Amino acid sequence: AIMDRLREECRVVLVARSRGQVDRLLALLREHDVPAMEWTTGTWAVTSKTKPPFYVLHGDLSAGFLAPDLRLAVLTEEELFSKGARHKPQAKSKAATFLSSLEDLNVGDYVVHVQHGIAKYRGLKRLSVQGFDSDYLILEFAGGDTLYVPLERLDQVQRYSGADGHAPRLERLGGTNWAKTTARVKKDIEEMAHELVDLYANRELVTRHAYGFDSTMYHEFEAAFEYEETEDQLKAIQDITHDMESSKPMDRLVCGDVGYGKTEVAMRASFKAVEANRQVAVLVPTTLLAHQHYDNFSERFAPFPARVALLSRFQSPKEAKAILKDVASGNVDVVIGTHRLIQKDVVFRDLGLVIIDEEQWFGVKHKERLKQLRTQVDVLTLTATPIPRTLQMAMASVRDLSIIETPPAGRLSIRTQVVRSNDTLIREAILRELGRGGQVYFVHNRVETMEKTGAWLHQLVPDARIVMAHGQMNAKPLEAVMLKFFRREADVLIASAIIQSGIDVPHANTIFVNRADMFGLAQLYQLRGRVGRSGDQAYAYFLVPDEGRLSDDAQKRLTAIQQFTELGAGFRIAAADMEIRGAGNLLGKQQSGHIAAIGLDLYMQMVEQAVQRLKGQVVEEEPDPTLRLNVSAFIPDDYVADPHQRLSWYKRLSSCTQVGDLALLHGEIQDRYGLAPDSVERLFEVMQVRLQAKALRLSTIELKVHSVVITLDAKSRVSSQAIHRMMDRYKKRVCFLSPLSFELQIPHQDWPSIFQELTVILQSLEGCDTNSTMPSYSSR
Repeated sequence: AIMDRLREECRVVLVARSRGQVDRLLALLREHDVPAMEWTTGTWAVTSKTKPPFYVLHGDLSAGFLAPDLRLAVLTEEELFSKGARHKPQAKSKAATFLSSLEDLNVGDYVVHVQHGIAKYRGLKRLSVQGFDSDYLILEFAGGDTLYVPLERLDQVQRYSGADGHAPRLERLGGTNWAKTTARVKKDIEEMAHELVDLYANRELVTRHAYGFDSTMYHEFEAAFEYEETEDQLKAIQDITHDMESSKPMDRLVCGDVGYGKTEVAMRASFKAVEANRQVAVLVPTTLLAHQHYDNFSERFAPFPARVALLSRFQSPKEAKAILKDVASGNVDVVIGTHRLIQKDVVFRDLGLVIIDEEQWFGVKHKERLKQLRTQVDVLTLTATPIPRTLQMAMASVRDLSIIETPPAGRLSIRTQVVRSNDTLIREAILRELGRGGQVYFVHNRVETMEKTGAWLHQLVPDARIVMAHGQMNAKPLEAVMLKFFRREADVLIASAIIQSGIDVPHANTIFVNRADMFGLAQLYQLRGRVGRSGDQAYAYFLVPDEGRLSDDAQKRLTAIQQFTELGAGFRIAAADMEIRGAGNLLGKQQSGHIAAIGLDLYMQMVEQAVQRLKGQVVEEEPDPTLRLNVSAFIPDDYVADPHQRLSWYKRLSSCTQVGDLALLHGEIQDRYGLAPDSVERLFEVMQVRLQAKALRLSTIELKVHSVVITLDAKSRVSSQAIHRMMDRYKKRVCFLSPLSFELQIPHQDWPSIFQELTVILQSLEGCDTNSTMPSYSSR
């Protein structure tokens, strides 16, 4: 906006220090539909009534200046990319949000080379090839074979994330095993994707009456919400409103940390459905949670003409029968219950919306029933930890996803500690919590030793009122215990993992998890989410045995949960959870085995591509041009000292998809480390040539002493018109070696001139006709 205002008042000239950055800035501005041109002598002679474009000039200037009399503003690229400037990030594929970065790669870690398979990372090494220096990634394969990966091919290397702490088998360089493995996995993924897409395709074919726009009563319901919505909450509500106002049934996953306001989002959707005279079923995994949701919904809907009912195993058969009758006749608008709601005897007059809270706690049969429902009604799934399949489908764009990552105002992150079991620490932490009027959860997952644990805690803290709850208790006594704790008639609740699914006790702000090493990551995360629901500082203690060594897997889980102490980490936890446990419990053991065989990143990529293919999108193999440019291009150690950071920069450079992205990175690296040395400038130029070569689907670009040889791929995007244009331009300097390759004489010997010439050649090949290949010329 500032730049636009500046352009209205005067001519704006951007000065770039290198020839390459001039091209990159022009590309960046054009990618954002901003008029821009290179400044040359006489450019300003042409006057126009329209706003002048941005001018980009190659030069060296220590600082920009404003000359109001001349109506001229001159800016350096450093000023354009200063820390205060806001850059539009490049659009990521959904998978990219989760793909592990190479930044935290350590020597000895496993990696996956997309073409050659699983290897060990042995570090970055600077090598001199034919007198030109560059950094290479060293990968060690089975039998000690070594592969040196050039920087421009870094996008073919991913960090290996397997399943269940599984140590993978290294591949042999040049062996056939990897190709067979990837082909097998691809085939199975295609089958799985086919099944999923069929389900979702059926949904696409079904249409229903679109819901109307928000009414006055809906706005009143909105206004009655006592908190201010967070930005993410508003975005999720907007997404759902958009889904409901379209004529296709909704199937949206709302992923938000515990207590981040997913319930309110669900209530808004429910209100919209009820207003249109359609019924809502809210499915929850436990009876206790059903009661809690019932209280919340009843309170929010009380001032409006809507009836909320609860179907629970705590009701007598007579009460349940009466509610079922009212549901069938349409006298109940919102019914809340456990899987009892999806049994065959539950009949709705006009079911419009099903809200599923924490789908992963439902069994396979229930999921099948939910699968059928999905093709008939709107489905909204709420979760704090997405399960692998949900996560995969969310990423593979078969299912819509809204993420609520902003914590409510005043919320503090939970202080998490993994500690050896220790009487003094436990006693002090309980006394501190009780001293501030709070309550404590003590999770102990072995029912047979729960009494013993209760006696031990009573000895430690004699004044505390202790109660116990576990899943083997009868329904009535269990609810009585939970209500007692909820009403603050008890101080410490010793419970099995039954409490992980969602009961909300705002005054409980300390939790202990005994033998935390025995729990899965998603479980630990859910348990920790039981505390910290109010503005008070909450504490979570994961107790591990004081003797003996933890298994590697348990160690990984506990490290992950400590790392993710910041608020809103549930989503990243899910990605880490997939990495550690594999996706076996949902995708079946076979898919879990595939993740172990080829690594999570490549697996995700294949799933995404399989779904795209099934949707009729053309998935072309990524072009991978070979460059032999005879130039020293690397990031020197004295410019970026940390090898992890250097690797991260190399990875980011090789992942750029547009020339404009390189301009942003060039601005960022100079902003962070100062003026870029020659070898870094050369690196950006090499990456720019590679991007242009990829866009044209060239096979190789090879520099010789006084010429360049360019070979086209069989699927090249170079049109015959572009070839004719190039021949007209270079005349006798061009010579065809074969129908797909030509040699062009270049009079220069220095790299800056060669790069400039090469850029012009590649730009001249950018034609408009994407399918025609080179005309057939006889070699001469």
